[in-house]
Amino acid sequence: MQQVLLFTIAISFLITVLLSPIFIPFLRRLKFGQSIREEGPKSHQKKTGTPTMGGIMIILAIVVATLVMTSKYTSLTYEIFLLLFVTVGFGLLGFLDDFIKVVMKRNLGLTSKQKLFGQVIIAIIFFLVLRQQGESTELHIPLVDFTIDLGWGYAFIIIFWLVGFSNAVNLTDGLDGLVSGTSAIAFGALAILAWNLNELEITLFAVAVVGAVLGFLVFNAHPAKVFMGDTGSLALGGAFAAIAILTKLELLLVIIGGVFVIETLSVIFQVISFKTTGKRIFRMSPLHHHYELVGWSEWRVVVTFWSVGLLLAALGIYIEVWGT
Repeated sequence: MQQVLLFTIAISFLITVLLSPIFIPFLRRLKFGQSIREEGPKSHQKKTGTPTMGGIMIILAIVVATLVMTSKYTSLTYEIFLLLFVTVGFGLLGFLDDFIKVVMKRNLGLTSKQKLFGQVIIAIIFFLVLRQQGESTELHIPLVDFTIDLGWGYAFIIIFWLVGFSNAVNLTDGLDGLVSGTSAIAFGALAILAWNLNELEITLFAVAVVGAVLGFLVFNAHPAKVFMGDTGSLALGGAFAAIAILTKLELLLVIIGGVFVIETLSVIFQVISFKTTGKRIFRMSPLHHHYELVGWSEWRVVVTFWSVGLLLAALGIYIEVWGT
């Protein structure tokens, strides 16, 4: 089975690597270039016009590798279709957001209410399918032998996790290679845990994501030749949460995805501080921009965040495998 997992990574990796030299010039010809916010770091202005919506390649690689490998070596279970539904669904939301920004020249894309509505609808469908399949609505507390059955209240956990983590990954996507690298690490950790739980189909999906984002990283590392856009970041965040829900590792996701959580908290704390005291905690949020403005190079910030992500992923694996 280990060879199958490696083959799955290789397929999704090659799809993104081979598509990129074709797809990136195509995006450039269509003038699907990223608009950089004027209030962001001044060093980012030179990135204006870099092709975006590269998340399409990531999603395509995930879908193809997952369907090919699960149909050949295991089976196409409802979990696989749920994972692909969330990934493609959130990816379509992100694509609409990117399309409005880039093609229709509305810099803010979808309104927050429109985006939230789409995310909640996807999450509700996800929950209803789980209920129909008789899946447990229990929530496991890591490190202690305790679970609580939330019943229909579990729907709120699913909505909060899918919406929250898709937006958290989206917020983190601000530097070349940052989300690609941290996602590869986080999904790698989830693949290990899914394998440990004998969830083979979910493991295949997770390693397909690892291969896809690593292939994308070849062209997204500094200096980036393409950005994934909301198309990619929303899809990855949704898939991230969906795997955790299906493997009953919901709360552990806060640790494994700690970088995404920290980035989101930095925005929340910044807003609360400014609205209540008129002062900012950070020079700029999300947190990666703060470190840029204190003098760190973009590459140093990215590598540091990758390192933190790796440590948190290892901690999450330790807690689940050896900590109980």
